[in-house]
Amino acid sequence: MNTPPSASEAERTDGSAVRIGALVPLTRPGWVEAGRHLLAGLELAVREVNDVGGVGGRPLELVVRDTAADPQRAAAAVDDLARLGVAALAGEYHSVVARAAAARANALGLPFLCSSAVLDALTEQPTEWVARLAPAQSRGWQIYADFLLSAGHSRIAVAAESSLYWASGTRILRDYLAPRGGTVIELGMSALAPAAVCDELVDNRATALILLVGHPEPAVSIVKSVRRDQRLAEIMIGAPAGQPEFAEWATLLGDDSAAIPFLRYLPERLSPLGVRVETALRERLAEAPSFVAFEGYDTIAVLADVLRSHGADRARTAEAWPRVAVEGTRGQIQFSRTPGISVWQWAWTSIQVVDRDPAEPDRFRILHAS
Repeated sequence: MNTPPSASEAERTDGSAVRIGALVPLTRPGWVEAGRHLLAGLELAVREVNDVGGVGGRPLELVVRDTAADPQRAAAAVDDLARLGVAALAGEYHSVVARAAAARANALGLPFLCSSAVLDALTEQPTEWVARLAPAQSRGWQIYADFLLSAGHSRIAVAAESSLYWASGTRILRDYLAPRGGTVIELGMSALAPAAVCDELVDNRATALILLVGHPEPAVSIVKSVRRDQRLAEIMIGAPAGQPEFAEWATLLGDDSAAIPFLRYLPERLSPLGVRVETALRERLAEAPSFVAFEGYDTIAVLADVLRSHGADRARTAEAWPRVAVEGTRGQIQFSRTPGISVWQWAWTSIQVVDRDPAEPDRFRILHAS
């Protein structure tokens, strides 16, 4: 994968490039592997746009900023990128970070196409400046809740750290499962060590444990503790936020990485464009691309189309969201207003519940799909 340009390198241009600011978690405590895949998709699409003449004869240029999963750092990066004259913002993986970036972009009048963050309330109030490719958390996590019920799980423990994103996930699961006979038992990880989670699962007679915690820790330690407790041999571990999607999960957990269902935003079969992009991303990453890499590619595909049609004027870009019709790697991308969602939303990409196959942990099994 190409090394992202430093600030000084990105800023040394002849003034002819159309700049897009890219917000990406590239260092801890950010989810670095997700950031690497997101950036690979963004960069690949930029290269392909420039290979066919750029935007109105001008090259497209990414100006990359590492958010490191820090909302304040992301907001400062938005200010910096706005001063540099970027035409739009792209990217971000962490929902709480994207929320801070979206608030700042909205305040500055800077178009932001969010690639991967799913928190429903990406902004406090409806905004014309922000659009999103990833499905809203409520949509994906309700599909995950359907999967839990269909698999026979009605007593579900949630190991949750303190954050707006995890609290939102817990609420979605509880609100959806309770009317359907499900019970959600919350295990606050601020007061529990990973080993103590096992006793709580036994005491509460839970049949499923949902990980709403950071990666790699404490998620990896919790999985190891549960897998080694003979009392919990039948319990299902789930991770709707997608921790098992990335190769690092399998590397850290080995055989314990398998049979942990998570959400993935891919269709059962990619389009011809998707197949071609998958091949290019695999070469760039030296591993199978995650859905996050496809989100990065699709982000630039949309922005390039808007910039070609409407120029690099920020207001005209924001006004164009409802008129977008772009063939992405995972289907036709169009934005609309969705009840309960404050930004322009692609409704919806395909949503799958998948896991790693115990017989072959590098292979994914589709367990449930929207």
